[in-house]
Amino acid sequence: MMPDPMTNSSETSDEKRLIHRDARYLRDKRIVEALLFASAAPLAEAEFAFHLGPDAALDDLLAELSADYAPRGVNLVRTAGKWAFRTAEDLGHLLVREREEPRRLSRAALETLAIIAYHQPVTRAEIEDIRGVATSKGTLDVLMESNWIKLRGRRRSPGRPVTYGTTEAFLDQFGLQAIGELPGLSELKGAGFFDGRLPADFDMPEPSDAPGLRADEDPLDEDLFVLLAEERSNATDDALDPESP
Repeated sequence: MMPDPMTNSSETSDEKRLIHRDARYLRDKRIVEALLFASAAPLAEAEFAFHLGPDAALDDLLAELSADYAPRGVNLVRTAGKWAFRTAEDLGHLLVREREEPRRLSRAALETLAIIAYHQPVTRAEIEDIRGVATSKGTLDVLMESNWIKLRGRRRSPGRPVTYGTTEAFLDQFGLQAIGELPGLSELKGAGFFDGRLPADFDMPEPSDAPGLRADEDPLDEDLFVLLAEERSNATDDALDPESP
């Protein structure tokens, strides 16, 4: 029986298309890998699509690369909705001497950062009310310089104070995919952060870093340096309730 020439032609065409797809897939995979290595910051999926085109199999490419690097010294991880190479967790202790140690935050800065993370958007006066002490002139500056907090907007209240929120760099620093991954009350109790007996009505807010302004916020329309100068001029070192040095 003679082979059908139409069938052979169709099979050849399918094979060519498959070979072309495989070649493009491998090329796209190399591009994604190169972009990740070259970038100084985590990359969003839209940034890959800009180089690959909208029809690239980006999910498959990232999943395959993540699997490729899983057993290696660096892993491909997703943080804050973006992708980046990070040192494998089990090797971190071996590289302590190879990395620059960050400046240790003061207790006041840590408390302020935690309040902003859980209560955002929050004003300086609200931070002081929660902590029970005035915010010193340098505390918010340190957190701003670390790029862990940002100015969001202005509260629709007398004086129109600026509101603060966390940044993507904050999520990346603490290995969070989203702000909702912050530990809740039960987790903090289990970790021993609440040793004493809490009031019956004590509760913790559900953290949210939604980018859109809330109903009680107006957009920032002034120069950033003017806003920072205004915040510094309003900050004091006087305690509302004296705390131990």
